[in-house]
Amino acid sequence: MTSLERDGLKHEERYSRQVLFAEIGPVGQARLGAARVAIAGCGATGSALASLLARAGVGTLRIIDRDYVEPSNLQRQTLFEESDAAESLPKAIAAARRIAGFNSQIVVEPHVADLTPGNVEALLSGVDLALDGTDNFETRYLINDFAVKNSLPWIYTAAVGSYGVTMNILPGKTACLACIFPDSPQGVVETCETAGILNSAVNAVASLSATEAMKLLIGAEKFVRRTLLSLDVWRNDRAEIAAHQPRAGCRACDQRDFIHLAGEGRPHITLCGRNSVQIHERHRPIDLGEMEERLKVHGIVRHNDFVLKFWREPYEMTLFPDGRAIIKGTTDTAIARSLYARFVGS
Repeated sequence: MTSLERDGLKHEERYSRQVLFAEIGPVGQARLGAARVAIAGCGATGSALASLLARAGVGTLRIIDRDYVEPSNLQRQTLFEESDAAESLPKAIAAARRIAGFNSQIVVEPHVADLTPGNVEALLSGVDLALDGTDNFETRYLINDFAVKNSLPWIYTAAVGSYGVTMNILPGKTACLACIFPDSPQGVVETCETAGILNSAVNAVASLSATEAMKLLIGAEKFVRRTLLSLDVWRNDRAEIAAHQPRAGCRACDQRDFIHLAGEGRPHITLCGRNSVQIHERHRPIDLGEMEERLKVHGIVRHNDFVLKFWREPYEMTLFPDGRAIIKGTTDTAIARSLYARFVGS
């Protein structure tokens, strides 16, 4: 028996229980193996989605995430380990490594990047489906604009506290995100930092979204849910809102006005949770080794191939090779900009 034949048998055995499910079968499994999926954000929901689809045999996963692993992630972000947090590994890199450990037969493309109007074309083109693992509506509206414009199916997924919500968006066939939420939520919006989060809520809603993704990827569109579904795993509540067709007058679906894709009003310095500010207005190569030499006289510094960490009380700066930075210890963008200019350059 050749090594190719042995690999084929291993492949057949790996997915045998899934193939036995009649709705998938050998043909559906082959379609999963040929599919390409982008996952924007690899935090709680994103890592759960990536793990489920990788184990299901989706052939190519493109994982896009701007952040790095921290100890507080480990309670709910299933692809990461303590060693990843100790190294402050970018989540996309850590996810790719972990997936390679349990399914080396698929391709994972990690991108350590903030999804923006400037790179959304490069990062979301060439896939069959996009999945939302982000934590903010600004990026979700950007995904929605790109998807509607390019007729790319995508799935909105979110979780906070004990609550999860998900919706399938099939451009031209169902409502899009802007149909349901014409404007970003106003006022105080709960986040994991303010309301906490149950890992069971994350996995419940991610499982629903991953199943819908599999339906779309194998061509079982008639079984795809056409509602916005919300559930609360603590209070045992469940609700659905009809989303079976585009809304007349929708900015994106009807008027084709893609303001988020155009980047209108998008800030270059943003809050990113956990008392942090992200600076992503500059795109220039950073030699992390040289930067460590510059910074070590000003505080504690260490780096690996993917990220540099710099501590100068009461602040912590995480610097990426493309010049992007996350500054922890403040929500004042002026202070963050000043620290960046002082230690990295303007």
